[in-house]
Amino acid sequence: MQKVYIFDTTLRDGEQVPGCQLNTIEKIEVAKALERLGVDIIESGFPISSPGDFKSVVEISKAVKEPVICALTRAVKADIDAAAASLEFAKRKRIHTGIGASDMHIKYKFKSTREKILERGVEAVKYAKKFVNDVEFYAEDAGRADLEYLARMVEAVISAGATVVNIPDTTGYNLPWVFGNKIKYLMENVSNIHKAVISVHCHNDLGLATANTIAGVENGARQVEVTMNGIGERAGNTSLEEIVMIMRTHKLKYDTGIKTQNIYPTSRLVSKLMNMPVQPNKAIVGRNAFAHSSGIHQDGVLKQRENYEIIDPKDVGIASSEIILTARSGRAALKHHLSRLGYKLSDKKLAAVYKQFLELADSKKEINDHDLNMLMGKEDESTNKIKLELVEVMCGFPLKPMATIKLNVEGVEYTAAANGNGPVDASYNAVNSILKKAKKAKILPTLREFLIQAVTRGSDDTCKVSVQLEKSKKLYYGYGTDTDIVVASGRAYIDGLNRIL
Repeated sequence: MQKVYIFDTTLRDGEQVPGCQLNTIEKIEVAKALERLGVDIIESGFPISSPGDFKSVVEISKAVKEPVICALTRAVKADIDAAAASLEFAKRKRIHTGIGASDMHIKYKFKSTREKILERGVEAVKYAKKFVNDVEFYAEDAGRADLEYLARMVEAVISAGATVVNIPDTTGYNLPWVFGNKIKYLMENVSNIHKAVISVHCHNDLGLATANTIAGVENGARQVEVTMNGIGERAGNTSLEEIVMIMRTHKLKYDTGIKTQNIYPTSRLVSKLMNMPVQPNKAIVGRNAFAHSSGIHQDGVLKQRENYEIIDPKDVGIASSEIILTARSGRAALKHHLSRLGYKLSDKKLAAVYKQFLELADSKKEINDHDLNMLMGKEDESTNKIKLELVEVMCGFPLKPMATIKLNVEGVEYTAAANGNGPVDASYNAVNSILKKAKKAKILPTLREFLIQAVTRGSDDTCKVSVQLEKSKKLYYGYGTDTDIVVASGRAYIDGLNRIL
């Protein structure tokens, strides 16, 4: 197995997404998660850009011990000075400096010449080497650079002391075979190429970042620059989880050292802290990545998971696949869920129930356990240990949201009022207060996901709320519907609590 280094730039390139900026504490939390994931290098910021970024690099350097901590600079002495100062406390440190390599950048961005730009790049590497042994050089816009000139630049910066040379497809322009051949050309035409690690940093403007990165590795690159969930400038960067799982699934001859069971938890953390939802159909970490709603697919997965899944969800930290009941589901999926709920049906009875199921699914779109129990003539709320009796909320400006909740817990009524940052949060706080009074604090979960959907249209919308709760490292789902969002939210939370019980 050949080592491929994972260079994670979630906290630098990923954080450049508008609206996704993190404070220092949040950056440290992400950095520690990346350390647990097993990344080799964390690009923690661009220190010269702001006092906040400088401070974040300093604090991450103190908090994280195993990965190399990297700071970005331009080919400017002041940038390099700032980076060196910010890395003072790093156990293992790297300065990442560079300059444009394409004629587009040389002419229009720097208004200079190839020779002068080459000289500036070499001088930047030599200056950075005064502070650290590990210097990475980026040839910005290498994807559109002249190959002979790019080879000259790579050879010159390696001679100057660069330990890693980054070949970025900055604009996401290259096709995979073109980018692969670019790396191959460098490997064959740069005389000192063996003295440095070649890195690839691809953007996703044409949806080819992952393909280009794999092409780069196959042609000699041994470091990949990636982000969690593929976040980054414009259309994003190469996705860490995609690269790692491609190599693992295809049993390629590369070892990344990534602890893949931490992929999903890290993805969720980054999504939450950066307030950037992961698209449902995102490979590996999207909500639908291991969800099946087609009847043919459901039947195949239930018979043998590998029929329709090339990755075991447990390998990336997801508890199991999901069989989603919709109007497209077949008898096998319905039987699976009914069996899970304790119903054993003959083929004749199943056929009759399936007809009723399809009628319900056509109108309700997605069927949950509550619907199945009702379908089988059993209203499951009657056996719930916790029942919602009353929801009253006060909110608005400048009032602090407050909720009053009444619950029936195993036959005993409790009432509590609580504040929150909104009416739903206040309601959940009141429920949690009651659970403590009722000596049920041991079931208090962590709310992992909260989703509101409109079932109908118009001012009398029926609202469906889905929550994902985590307790003792297990996930539970709760559902609630009502024309009132707060009531639906309360019902969903209580539904999830009953499932925990």
